[in-house]
Amino acid sequence: MTPEHAALIAGEPLPTARVNAFLEAPAGHHEHAPARRPSEAPSVARQRRRWATQVIVTDELARRACADRGLDVPEEASPVSVLAVAETDVADLGSIVAAALAHSAAARTLLAALEVEQTVPETAVRDYYDRNRDRFLTPEALRRGVDPFGETTGPEDLLPYDTARDGIARELRRAAGRRAFFGWLDQARSTVVYSHGHEHPGDPSHPDHEHRH
Repeated sequence: MTPEHAALIAGEPLPTARVNAFLEAPAGHHEHAPARRPSEAPSVARQRRRWATQVIVTDELARRACADRGLDVPEEASPVSVLAVAETDVADLGSIVAAALAHSAAARTLLAALEVEQTVPETAVRDYYDRNRDRFLTPEALRRGVDPFGETTGPEDLLPYDTARDGIARELRRAAGRRAFFGWLDQARSTVVYSHGHEHPGDPSHPDHEHRH
């Protein structure tokens, strides 16, 4: 592999130029990468490059998956117009996947397709409603400080199941779609061979590895 290639994906080279372009984008575009400082240590610079490589690899893998599925991928937004990654997404997805979804229209398209494919059984929706009664207290019950799991809590203190059902189903389908996306990504990355200096940030084979997602 030459310095012009950051990785090989199923034997095809991924240009280092794509990683460089991502690293040179405005700071808000990848604010959850390892911290960048005016005089950053070489180890931090190396980790930033490895982190960025993971984002670009995810984008490329998603492009290929969308092509295989016949999905139309919208035109990429310019780096300046991409919103900063939400903290909640970083917490739920990890910084690499969250940044990849913010950066990559293909990754978002694939995630949406996977979400649509998920089937949420009615029993799972009902079980969620029954186990999370605190989330479905009525405003009046909240004002009275009703204990959602107390013996005195009546049906009038909770939003009816039929009212809450669609929102619960959407939430469970979204979670299932994310799990499917992670499963796809783990399998897809098995085809990737990284060039030196572009390994995963958590790869223990390089000296300044750290566990980041």
